[in-house]
Amino acid sequence: MDPEIAALAGTAGTTLVTLLATDTWHSVRDRVVALWQRARPDRAPAVAAELDVTREELLGARAAGDEAVEAEMGSEWQGRIRRLLTAHPELAGELRTLLAELAPDTAPAPAPTITQHATASGQAHVYQAGRDMRISGADGS
Repeated sequence: MDPEIAALAGTAGTTLVTLLATDTWHSVRDRVVALWQRARPDRAPAVAAELDVTREELLGARAAGDEAVEAEMGSEWQGRIRRLLTAHPELAGELRTLLAELAPDTAPAPAPTITQHATASGQAHVYQAGRDMRISGADGS
């Protein structure tokens, strides 16, 4: 599985469920259904109905103080979105845009670019790492 798709689906699932409990839920539902409409038009009406059910269950769980239900729903939608993106990776950019517009604070940030430069001369040694490094012995071995 593509780790980028998995991360995007994770963010999208959690964000989607959170937004379903807000006043913007109609817009959120319609835009998510539009993704399915482009990729799987046969599933779009069922996805709309599932989002409505998710909202009702979420509101009921919040009223009852059941915090675990929201996490479970986020995981369920994460799986649905991951399967959609795996089958239709061309939708990933559209989903990123959707997340950035609906919940700009939760949109996944692009991976940082790290550039390393080193120059050694004579008998010098240069050691670089993008993460942990362990050097043993005087000769680095």
